[in-house]
Amino acid sequence: MSTTHRAPTAEQAAETARLLAGEHHQPHAFLGPHREGDSTIIRTLQPTANEATVAYEGGTAPMTRVDERGLFEVTLPLTDLPGYRFRLRSGDRSWEVDDPYRFLPSLGDVDLYLIGEGNHRELWRRLGARVMEQQGVRGVAFAVWAPNARGVRLVGDAGFWDDRVHPMRSLGASGVWELFLPNIDAGTRYKFQVVQANGRKVLKADPLAQAAEVPPATASIVVDSHYRWEDGDWLEGRSRWIGDSNPLSVYEVHLGSWRRGEGGRVLGYREVAPQLADYCLEMGFTHVEFMPLAEHPFTGSWGYQVTGYYAATSRYGSPDDLRFLVDHLHQRGIGVILDWVPAHFPRDEWALARFDGTALYEHVDPRRGEHPDWGTLVFNYGRNEVRNFLVANARYWIEEFHIDGLRVDAVASMLYLDYSRKQGEWVPNPYGGRENLEAINVLHEVNESVRTDYPGVMTIAEESTAWPGVSRPVQAGGLGFAFKWNMGWMHDTLEYFQKDSVFRRYHHHQLTFGLLYAFSERFVLPLSHDEVVHGKASLIGKMPGDRWQQFANLRGLLAWMWAHPGKQLLFMGGEFGQYAEWSADNALDWHLVQYPEHSGLQQLVRDLGARYRENPALWQRDVTPDGFRWIDAGNVDQNIYAFIRYDANGHPGIACVANFSPAVHSRFRVGLPLAGTWREVLNTDAAEYAGGGVGNMGAVQAESLTWHGQPFSAEMTMPPLAVLWLGAPRPDGPEPVP
Repeated sequence: MSTTHRAPTAEQAAETARLLAGEHHQPHAFLGPHREGDSTIIRTLQPTANEATVAYEGGTAPMTRVDERGLFEVTLPLTDLPGYRFRLRSGDRSWEVDDPYRFLPSLGDVDLYLIGEGNHRELWRRLGARVMEQQGVRGVAFAVWAPNARGVRLVGDAGFWDDRVHPMRSLGASGVWELFLPNIDAGTRYKFQVVQANGRKVLKADPLAQAAEVPPATASIVVDSHYRWEDGDWLEGRSRWIGDSNPLSVYEVHLGSWRRGEGGRVLGYREVAPQLADYCLEMGFTHVEFMPLAEHPFTGSWGYQVTGYYAATSRYGSPDDLRFLVDHLHQRGIGVILDWVPAHFPRDEWALARFDGTALYEHVDPRRGEHPDWGTLVFNYGRNEVRNFLVANARYWIEEFHIDGLRVDAVASMLYLDYSRKQGEWVPNPYGGRENLEAINVLHEVNESVRTDYPGVMTIAEESTAWPGVSRPVQAGGLGFAFKWNMGWMHDTLEYFQKDSVFRRYHHHQLTFGLLYAFSERFVLPLSHDEVVHGKASLIGKMPGDRWQQFANLRGLLAWMWAHPGKQLLFMGGEFGQYAEWSADNALDWHLVQYPEHSGLQQLVRDLGARYRENPALWQRDVTPDGFRWIDAGNVDQNIYAFIRYDANGHPGIACVANFSPAVHSRFRVGLPLAGTWREVLNTDAAEYAGGGVGNMGAVQAESLTWHGQPFSAEMTMPPLAVLWLGAPRPDGPEPVP
């Protein structure tokens, strides 16, 4: 039956014009079913159709084309119309669709109130794209926050990417726009067309999309996870985990360049899972830290310029593939830390920047809303909805992906209003200070939310200044992080080790200074990706001397680090001495482990991991001064250091003695707190590490001769450019107190 035609009324023409311009706030008030007395009027906008018929339970009825621009209408003598579909035709092409404008809103008043208040802890379950059932029909509910938009339309696969067919409705003062599309499912691609405040139309990716196309494509993708987790035992154990008194040894990984397949093929989340788990267990790492896995368009940013804060990057597979990776690591006993970037976001027009034509996510003042160093934008931390976006995002990764820790990037840039800005380029806070009080509140809320609701999950700050109390509880005046990266230790230590041994006597303090503040925070000692790129040289490349000395120095550095108070973080490749700087475009140079020096270094790291776990003195009192005591911190001329680590019961567990000169020191005497046999638990000059094999035949004997202020001492041979770990005998009688 052919569609009839008639001229539109003035109201119909005006409404159609608003719809086609994308500036209609309430399309449901005009389109869809509307009761009029004992009848129901149904309207639909189908710009590409020439004919339309409505099919319902009682039959079919042709629709009248009342506007040549695609508005169809029919009046049915019914008051109860539970469901219907449109049958459409254009020439030889025909298709059938359900009517999205017959459905009630998918968000309730409580959701909208919490969103406006900035306290919706499960924001991702209300905004974005949700597969759900509405009025008995399965489909997808779309919702986006764009309070200053003149209109928002859903554009994507469901409407053949025609920007005219799916205008969204405004849910009042909340600034949220919503539309339920029936009979579509996961895998559907979409974007939002935002008619910005100035009338400009821009296609935007969904800020809360949970998946996106593989870059450089930028469309959002509907997700419906059915993953069945099997890490219940891990999560139960994690809830009892107290980080600062447990072993924590972190392997930092860039997933796309750790290992690759044939021809340089990037491995997916599922492919890499068993390989990475096997390797971490072999090497003794307790946790993996992944560089950012949220979606980002520019691979060269390594993930630190995020466009999809709720979307696991599709480079390596689907969100459920990432769940599999985390689940597999958990089942193998490996924790997962994820880099998280709330400090800034890129300017890409299709993403968060000027989302509704105004500074929505970013601060409107460029002195607060732009990063001069990175060319990126800074979140408006004082806006309720933005604060909610970030707090909920932290919870999202923990809740949806069972992440065990968030390492928060660039915290210093959040804390200081004058970060990397000259005088006159920044605006003081209301009290005249340089502290960013709004960003501090966001960090407080994130850390308290994680601590309260996810026991055992840690937050870790990459914070490079002397801000006090970064890892102190919020209630005690701190920022509330579980740990802080010890950037001062990293800089001092690497600077010392890069010096030729002849000059080290003038830099002796660089290895002792850190102990003056080592217990002021809960520290992670980071040798991260940032130290092996941009011309800084690889770890082995930083070491002075000939090839033998380079490897001896690096073995000494790593053993020093594992014995030092604080948890360890080592970037991939450092464990076997990769010579080339890290490149995100290539796999690590795994072929190097066929050579003795590289395989020996790798074996040392294996043994460091094993010995570390076996000796509670190396981690039980990491954050308190009673877990450490210097034996000798002042042997400048011989480049020698010695200290003791104590366990939770006050027992001396490990004595670390380091010789960072290339000379062998024979009959060298070191003070010790206990008499008896001290086992040579580790010697970085051992032959199995490709060292020279100089040592003490596995043990030294401590006798009753006071030395270095200790009641006993042992004479030993100190190998060159090497570190010894000596395991203490168990004392008889009462437990000693350090």
